[in-house]
Amino acid sequence: MSRQILHVDMDAFFASVEQLDNPALAGRPVVVGARSRRGVVAAASYEARTWGVHSAMSMVEALRRCPKAVVCPPRRERYNEVSKHVFSIFERFTPEVEGLSIDEAFLDVTASRRLYGDGYEIASQIKQAIRDEVCLTASAALAPSKFVAKTASALHKPDGLVEIMPAEVASFLGPLALERMWGLGPVAVRKLGHAGFKTIGDLATADERTLVVLLGSAGTGIQRLAKGIDHRPVVVGRAPKSFGAEETFEQDIVAIDELERHLLNKSMRVAERLSTRGLRGRVVTLKLKFSDFQLRSARRSLDEPCADTDTIYEVARGLLRKIATGSKAVRLVGVSVSGLTTGGAQGTLFVDPRTIRRGKLQAVSNEISRRFGRGQLTRATLLGND
Repeated sequence: MSRQILHVDMDAFFASVEQLDNPALAGRPVVVGARSRRGVVAAASYEARTWGVHSAMSMVEALRRCPKAVVCPPRRERYNEVSKHVFSIFERFTPEVEGLSIDEAFLDVTASRRLYGDGYEIASQIKQAIRDEVCLTASAALAPSKFVAKTASALHKPDGLVEIMPAEVASFLGPLALERMWGLGPVAVRKLGHAGFKTIGDLATADERTLVVLLGSAGTGIQRLAKGIDHRPVVVGRAPKSFGAEETFEQDIVAIDELERHLLNKSMRVAERLSTRGLRGRVVTLKLKFSDFQLRSARRSLDEPCADTDTIYEVARGLLRKIATGSKAVRLVGVSVSGLTTGGAQGTLFVDPRTIRRGKLQAVSNEISRRFGRGQLTRATLLGND
């Protein structure tokens, strides 16, 4: 019995949620993101996409292309709420769900066919449940592997449903342009293009040694995928590798004390996301982008994992003073925590009392945010700042 892997991807998720919650936006071009000189498009409705607007585009360019677009600031809590409902629908049909992001997932429905019918019928039921209960549409593709399912779903949006049978894999992948190959970045696409490769089929029939020369050790794996060979399982409950927050400023910042206030705000956001999920991290990383677009980063490993604002901020602040020049303007600051683990601090016989106090403070902050919404509690240092 061949595997049946389903890839489900919500259609223009953030923008669709905005249109759902505000019926006046139905049928209008909607762009989600910050309406600012340095804002970036997080999502665009299909009405906006007809004007050439797409995610990761600068907001300035998006509004130049589509002046009548309605710009909606992101509402992460609302998107998370809808996402949880969608994922609960997935889990009715199979426990084997691997979330790729807030709005897409792989589902292994091989064993579910005894209860719910074949894979295509399961996909239809899932799409209908999302439509009935969430009032949104999703696109889905069924295939023998994750790679083929992901590739196929991207070609049938919005509200698509397609099945690629095992015997159809080669004929499906072969004619597709290299840009359609999931996992192949733009640099690799350009390099392969210069070498004469145009389609996924070209990679499948190429000499493996040529691909290794062009792409390094990844060349072998790329060719296997191009041939449709992908035995990777659906990984249930895959934990994130890190949590981070960053901000691009309206105006470049030089003053260290002002950068520190923004850094504190980002540390608060990361700490909340970690602690509400019962996670702690051992590595704090600071990222800066200067006015000349130069990127610099620094990281520090901790003796014990943390999940509180003060510890994250203290470490990030120390890193900031190491890599910020004091005279070079900064356009972006970001902080992230990785090396994640669950549970409390371990490995020491006596826990620093400051760690206990900080953990209690973080718990209070999280509870206030849960009851009354984010932003109801802040640090005095941040008052009066955007």
